[in-house]
Amino acid sequence: MTSTTQARVGTRGDSPRLLPSYVAGAWWTPERGAPVLDASTGEPIALVGSEGLDLAAAVDYARTVGQKSLGALTFHQRALVLKALASVLSEQKDALYELSTRTGATRRDSFVDIDGGIGVLYSYASKGRRELPNSTLLIDGPPEGLSKDGSFGGQHIYSRVPGVAFQVNAFNFPVWGMLEKFAPAFLAGVPSIAKPATPTAYLTEACVRIMVDSGLLPEGALQLVSGSVRGFLDHLDVRDRVGFTGSASTATALKVDDAVISRGVALGCETDSLNSAILTPDAVEGTPEFDAFVASVVAEITSKAGQKCTCVRRVIVPVEMADAVISALSVRLDARTVVGDPRADGVTMGPLASIDQRDDVRSSIEALIAGGGEIVYGSLAEPEVVNADGSVSASVGAFLAPVLLRFADADADAVHRIEAFGPVASILGYRDLDDAIRLANRGGGSLVATIAGADPAAVAAVFAGIAPFHGRVLVLDRDDARSSTGHGSPMPQLVHGGPGRAGGGEELGGIRAVKHFMQRTAVQGSPAALTGLTGEWRAGAPSVSTGEHPFRKPLSRLRIGDAVESGSREITLDDIEHFAEFTGDTFYAHMDEEAAAANPFFPGRVAHGYLLLSWAAGLFVDPAPGPVLANYGLENLRFVTPVSPGDSVRVILTAKQITPRETEDYGEVRWDAVLLNQRDEPVANYEVLTLVSKE
Repeated sequence: MTSTTQARVGTRGDSPRLLPSYVAGAWWTPERGAPVLDASTGEPIALVGSEGLDLAAAVDYARTVGQKSLGALTFHQRALVLKALASVLSEQKDALYELSTRTGATRRDSFVDIDGGIGVLYSYASKGRRELPNSTLLIDGPPEGLSKDGSFGGQHIYSRVPGVAFQVNAFNFPVWGMLEKFAPAFLAGVPSIAKPATPTAYLTEACVRIMVDSGLLPEGALQLVSGSVRGFLDHLDVRDRVGFTGSASTATALKVDDAVISRGVALGCETDSLNSAILTPDAVEGTPEFDAFVASVVAEITSKAGQKCTCVRRVIVPVEMADAVISALSVRLDARTVVGDPRADGVTMGPLASIDQRDDVRSSIEALIAGGGEIVYGSLAEPEVVNADGSVSASVGAFLAPVLLRFADADADAVHRIEAFGPVASILGYRDLDDAIRLANRGGGSLVATIAGADPAAVAAVFAGIAPFHGRVLVLDRDDARSSTGHGSPMPQLVHGGPGRAGGGEELGGIRAVKHFMQRTAVQGSPAALTGLTGEWRAGAPSVSTGEHPFRKPLSRLRIGDAVESGSREITLDDIEHFAEFTGDTFYAHMDEEAAAANPFFPGRVAHGYLLLSWAAGLFVDPAPGPVLANYGLENLRFVTPVSPGDSVRVILTAKQITPRETEDYGEVRWDAVLLNQRDEPVANYEVLTLVSKE
């Protein structure tokens, strides 16, 4: 596959080929396209265009064929497909790495993009199987009782939207950017149309081709449009979801489109972000926090040549420490930064994605200078760079060396308004923590901020002040400096997005992201109706006691509502004292009549809650070997009514939820357990979790 993928895109010196799209289940090639160049050498790689592509047909294909094929799969089955796709991409990622160098990415940059994207697939595969049911509906929260007699209630349920997830991605992460939008949509059961940015579309196309060639993708689950999708919102409506990563100006234009305002298209945006790194006053020179802060800033502005929406743009430090920070940053940049072609040994920072992108960054730096900034490291001059053969010469590609600016006036409007999307950061001095918070928040909403410091009070004060303006905050100290995934690395388990200028969207975030492709609906009805709709038994719904203990039934015969009611057992004072002596739990409520009676919750000495749970197990467990393989926990335990000596208890156990595991010969059964006293008052409510064989 490595050599095949290279040939399809074209190796150095080859004539550029027309980059195809993948729509309606087939590869489609345009008649013409705009040239895309190697970021280091300026050599043509591919011609990218979409003139003549039937976008309306692609949307229809997703809504019909894609929806049908994904709808036939449960969450667990989709999760297993994601895992398999991740495995295939891992096996063939060398081809992607080689292509990635042509975007200007170093080996480290490519790891973040390619392995990071594959990691997103693995993460959602795992979360899908651990946190979602093996079904197509997702129950949200506990049921709500809406009548005194329990005959009427409500429940929130998530179901997938019936349209397409249209995903517009940026140039800086051609693999990760596509996969981090695709994975949660796929797990939700919604087909995707991915539109990569033109400068690096050839790498996205190579990734999609591997996925398509694997044969793992359900029909219509993923389509790719290489080239312009101008007017794409005209084809979408309330059924659809749009995920956009790019400039704030483009996002604004999308937000006011009629499709969003009138037709109900749900739009999520991730846009410009003036992220901050904040050094607390205690993190002085010589502390691990100071060193970690400097290392983090340098890593951020040189990784992907600073072309990351999460890059540190504003370095906010105590005024009296600004000179020391600038000096330390300069020393580390000198020691760690080698600019050149990523194919050359020793290069640590490659070019920007294109000449146009480099020129835009230069223009932004000039605007920052005009707005009060002073260059204290680097310059706008053409840098000398290391070529692929190891020689050093003036650059011919989209190269720009790192630049640090200092603003004497930390309130200069330009530094809080202009984002130079490259290896550029500005140093700002603050007077006190309130001033640092104010400066960070002047970004108008950001994706991420770092707080570097060891003083818990200072860190807590800064966090409380900046949290409403940020989607993510990294606290960097001596304990996590080595293990931290870094300021600029969104993790699939946590939210990626931010308020205000950052777009107001929310990509990733574990299962939260899956729910963005689903509709939350409140349903009201009887316990029987709710049980039928959700596939989860509700108290008050019919239950069945057949005479056969449900623990004797494998999953193939066990049904929701299968129940067993135990006999009763009386609790004596001797039982309570024996349990106290045996376990060491001599809490006064169990051992001191006078003290227990003085407690407003107890009538006198009462039985231990855990004694009651132990007896409950003895009342309902069928002891012989059988389909029940293991008890692996209790959930939602509540003790409701105290049990006094002389009281008796019995248990009603009902199969509440059955979740077969796709790749195992067993599944999980969640049992509703109610412990009742002789007056039929609930003593305890909880859920028992068991593993049960399928046959």
